[in-house]
Amino acid sequence: MKLGFIGGGNMAYAICGGVLAAELYNEKEIFISDPNPEALKKFKKIGISAKESNENALQADLVVLAVKPFILPAVLTELKEKYSKKIQDKVFITIAAGVEIAAIKEILGFDAKVIRVMPNTPAMALCGMSVIAAEHMPAASSEFASVKEIFQAVGEVQILPESLLNSVIAVSSSSPAYVFMMIEAMADAAVRDGISRNAAYHLAAQSVMGAAKLMLETGKHPGELKDMVCSPKGTTIEAVKRLEECGFRSAIMAAMQACTEKANSM
Repeated sequence: MKLGFIGGGNMAYAICGGVLAAELYNEKEIFISDPNPEALKKFKKIGISAKESNENALQADLVVLAVKPFILPAVLTELKEKYSKKIQDKVFITIAAGVEIAAIKEILGFDAKVIRVMPNTPAMALCGMSVIAAEHMPAASSEFASVKEIFQAVGEVQILPESLLNSVIAVSSSSPAYVFMMIEAMADAAVRDGISRNAAYHLAAQSVMGAAKLMLETGKHPGELKDMVCSPKGTTIEAVKRLEECGFRSAIMAAMQACTEKANSM
């Protein structure tokens, strides 16, 4: 199968890098469409066919709809009106937040093959977390297997019902932003105490990455791992107490609820 992308942004570029590194596809088997000539340059530099017309992406069997949710309806309408014969046998992979498969099929005007995936930006470091909606295409099908392979090339994959994908946005797709904010705040505090900016960012980021890796590799409950750091009358428990006083956990939960509600309204 060939792989196409409508939209040449960061996620499309990350996925291309992943599948090329994993040797799932070569440069001649990937096709990019984007109306912005500047966005196409980075793909052309690595030998990928990149053109402004969406017809370019439709040379592929699997077509990733890698555009923002508010742009997607216009893209789908163009596909229906200009390329109705070419899209009948395509498998469309949508990564647009909050847009259900049923809505995509409705705009296209036929029972298209659509797989919905929610990735996240750590895919750019081949350390992403992608969730694939399971119920609209048999998990045993070759197309579904190909989609799973594509996103495994940029990180890990889980399969969940589409009804949970808006909640997935809050916990994995949007959550890198929360973590970046925490890292920035940690670094600011370190700078206030005299640590250089570069050192502070490195210390904070490596500590966050290490903590996440420790949890994944040990399988221990996060509360148990937190308790391992909190010595009696120690420095960490004082920090934890202040975080609780400031509503640290409730703030995160409230932010995630707002994120899910926004996705539900789209």
